[in-house]
Amino acid sequence: MKILEGKSLTDVPGFKAAGISSGIKKSEKKDLCIIYSETPCTAAATFTTNKVKAAPLLVNVKHLQSDAIHAVVVNSGNANACTGSQGLKDAETMAEVTASQLGIAPESVLVGSTGIIGVPLPMDVVTNGIKTACGQLSFDGGHDAAKAIMTTDTFPKKITVEFTIKGRTIFISGIAKGSGMIHPNMATMLSFLVTNANIEKTILSAALKNSVEDSYNMISVDGDTSTNDMVVVLANGTAENPVIDQENDDYILFKEALDYVNKQLSKMIAKDGEGATKLIEVTVLHGQTLQDAKLCAKSVTSSSLVKSAFFGSDANWGRIMCSLGYSAGNFDPEKVDIAFENSTGHIDLVKDGISVLFCEEQAKKILSEDTIKVIIDLKDGDYNATAWGCDLTYDYVKINGSYRT
Repeated sequence: MKILEGKSLTDVPGFKAAGISSGIKKSEKKDLCIIYSETPCTAAATFTTNKVKAAPLLVNVKHLQSDAIHAVVVNSGNANACTGSQGLKDAETMAEVTASQLGIAPESVLVGSTGIIGVPLPMDVVTNGIKTACGQLSFDGGHDAAKAIMTTDTFPKKITVEFTIKGRTIFISGIAKGSGMIHPNMATMLSFLVTNANIEKTILSAALKNSVEDSYNMISVDGDTSTNDMVVVLANGTAENPVIDQENDDYILFKEALDYVNKQLSKMIAKDGEGATKLIEVTVLHGQTLQDAKLCAKSVTSSSLVKSAFFGSDANWGRIMCSLGYSAGNFDPEKVDIAFENSTGHIDLVKDGISVLFCEEQAKKILSEDTIKVIIDLKDGDYNATAWGCDLTYDYVKINGSYRT
């Protein structure tokens, strides 16, 4: 597998995209994008676990019954959530207008929205924006699409990889947005993936669901699970590889690439947490079960006290032990080892549940970097898990204290 630097969604054969400033946002930043495949796609998606689901998600559940998805239309700046029957109608209108402009069926269009909750979409602006964006679709529009889905993100999140199956060149490319309201089980997080692989729908759905469990569902910024999060993958089959319709060697190659793309996008989201200055990667080793390892890892990345300590470069390992203790994961506290490491070095803080002598200056040096790995060894089994998060800073409160204004 090769990572293709500087490439985007539209470097995948058969896909066009556009990202424009339609006027939904008060600023002139891009706020509407369309991703379009010239040929019908097999599609799969996962959605938020929040009981309160935004209107676009409800529309997508119906449209995903189609075996021929052609396009995704996404707006930022307005979540179209908690907007009642009008919000549902507006989401359907977004699909209908897109379909009309592209000469496709409305049910072949998926819809995404992100932004402020409870505010009706300015549909005159949105409709005109969709028409403009459809007119600007191109094989160079992937970078603009990545910018158009951003809200409080500080940088566009995108990645493209290339690999081969049976001599055919396969691409997987993804864009994502997410900065705040991020917590395991996905959050205000949108991710759109495209591939030219030829893959059967139920197999694609299974691959995506499994991949999400080990990527997006293992990140946390602030403990809030959103109303709008979704991950969508479109496969247009133009690579003409033998169809992947079972979990064979071809499936394994595809799944490995899919996992890589999703984990890289997940880390970008965690690193770009609102106000964040540090990416925190927590790896739990030797859990009794995979569930135990995941619960422990996610508990550490979700702890406000742990996150605050990392912001202050304070090697307060007691907060990590505390978060493990209420994680609901099974482990023996008297076996636990804890260490920090990154490019500046490695330091052991806890052995068998007890503090060891360590150099505070070295610990602070490690914790002052923008990427920190926390290694927790439960010494209790054969299962490992990794979760990602960020520090909790003053700027997080500033950003969210005035989000609507």
